[in-house]
Amino acid sequence: MSLAFADVREARSAELSRAAELSLPAVLHALSDPVRLSIVSQLADGAEHTCNSLEVPVAKSTCSHHFRVLREAGVVAQRADGKCRFNRLQVQALEASFPGLLDAVLRTSRR
Repeated sequence: MSLAFADVREARSAELSRAAELSLPAVLHALSDPVRLSIVSQLADGAEHTCNSLEVPVAKSTCSHHFRVLREAGVVAQRADGKCRFNRLQVQALEASFPGLLDAVLRTSRR
C-alpha cells in the first residue's frame, strides 16, 4: 500500500469520526454566508483546492476568516503541504450527520 493511499484512507476515517462531532447550528451558520456558500459550491467538485485557486470576491484576510468558520464547523478540512494549504469539502461527514443537507443547500444556491 502506498503512503499516499494510506494518508487518504486515514483522512477519510478521521472525517467519518468527526461526523459525530458536527453541530447542526454551526454547519447552518457556516453555510449561511454567501461567500462561504460560494466556497462550498466551488469545493463541491470533490477536488482539493488552495484558497488562491478559488474565486472569492473578498480580501485575503476576509477569505481566511471564511475558511476558518468553515473548518471550525466541520464543513471543510484543510491539509498542509509545505506552505500550501489544500481545502476539501467534508462530504462524507456531512452526509453521515445530516443526510441530504449538503445536496439541498447546493441545489438551492445554484438557482
